[in-house]
Amino acid sequence: MVLLNLLMIAVGLSMDASAVSMSNGMCVSARSNKSRFFGSALVWSIMFGVFQGLMPLIGYFLGKAFSGFISSIDHWVAFVLLAFIGGKMVWEAIHPEEEECEVSLPFQTIVTQAIATSIDALAVGVSFALLQIEIFSASGIIAITTFLCSIVASFLGKVFGSLLKSKAEVFGGVILILIGLKILLEHTILA
Repeated sequence: MVLLNLLMIAVGLSMDASAVSMSNGMCVSARSNKSRFFGSALVWSIMFGVFQGLMPLIGYFLGKAFSGFISSIDHWVAFVLLAFIGGKMVWEAIHPEEEECEVSLPFQTIVTQAIATSIDALAVGVSFALLQIEIFSASGIIAITTFLCSIVASFLGKVFGSLLKSKAEVFGGVILILIGLKILLEHTILA
């Protein structure tokens, strides 16, 4: 897989975590001093990066276990998974749920957020197995990209609030759908 495609997938996957980081940044910044805010933003950004990096590994090894059964339709599976994840992100951005700000974010809440925002990376890991992507570097790129996007989004949330949150989710969803479509076209029409 071309590095640019992998970076685009990493950015797309990081948008859920970025949106949550932005929301966390809005809530925590209003109730804490600068050093406490930075420490909190660093913790949740690291956790989001770690989980976004681990989930593709898990999905990859699950996908490898079943790849023999679906190798003839692997491009369709990759397309459907990426299109579903991307579509879900766009839907959730257009139809947001009301969220309440928490005064502080306990570690359990951060872990729950990290797991919830990285489930889609599990499905991408399955796609990577089907496409025979080198998983360790891909997972590393996804983890680092998610960390960087999350830390930036935390500060954007502190400064700009909810203005950018839904736009980040739409952007990430569209990227994943387009990459899924590209994979499908490369294996069907362009093959």
